[in-house]
Amino acid sequence: MNAGSQTVATGAHRAPVFRFDGNGDLGRIGLIFMASSVVMEAEMWAMAAPGVSVHTTRIKLPKVTVEGIEAMMNAPQLEEAARLLASAPIDVLCFGGTSASFLHGTAYDHGLMKKLTEWAPGKKVNTASTASLAALAEVAAGPVVLATPYVDGVHQRAIRFLEENDHKVLSHKNLGIDEDQALAEVPLETIFDMVCEIDTPEATAVFISCTNFRSAGVIQALEEELGKPVISAVQASFWHCLEIAGINGAKPGYGRLFDKRLAERT
Repeated sequence: MNAGSQTVATGAHRAPVFRFDGNGDLGRIGLIFMASSVVMEAEMWAMAAPGVSVHTTRIKLPKVTVEGIEAMMNAPQLEEAARLLASAPIDVLCFGGTSASFLHGTAYDHGLMKKLTEWAPGKKVNTASTASLAALAEVAAGPVVLATPYVDGVHQRAIRFLEENDHKVLSHKNLGIDEDQALAEVPLETIFDMVCEIDTPEATAVFISCTNFRSAGVIQALEEELGKPVISAVQASFWHCLEIAGINGAKPGYGRLFDKRLAERT
């Protein structure tokens, strides 16, 4: 019997009705996320159709600066987190740090992917940066505009990462935030206005970077306002997890990125 199914009379008794309990019977996503962060898990659950579950292991991020991110990535806790998470029956392991995976360029992100594969044998893996490039390719993006909450040093590395992967950044803006919890406190209205301010007609897509920066809730509104695809690091990570695991498990309303899979369900 499916969760939430109607009660069926069986003689003098009624069959029990079970409620949806969040079980990942379609698929399970394992997420490595920053200990002080809150956005990515919530947004993944918001985008997930019933039957897709998210399971997290956390690592410590000292500060959202180049030095703080490097300290996190060089700590032994990263490998430990991946191995612990891989011990669960997950379908895909996602490293949920955009700046942490693009910090030293594309080759560094590829190296991180290789390490995750070694630490989580038998699991499909991705990073927020790998997923973001795949999502931009999915919507046939070329030149983009970029919105981030980062300090200048991290923001400039985001521009470099995009441009070395053939996405010229035509316009951009960053908020200069270096405290992780403060990233999550930026309201959706501010993010919406920020993106509208920097958009240009020549840009083929918008990219919103940072997995502790709210984005899922504004994607549809921005696409309607600007008439072009909007890709965020969290949305892209969730989409790519579903893609590589072969799971058709997204709710509607979170951007053109999901259109192909949603159409297959109708």
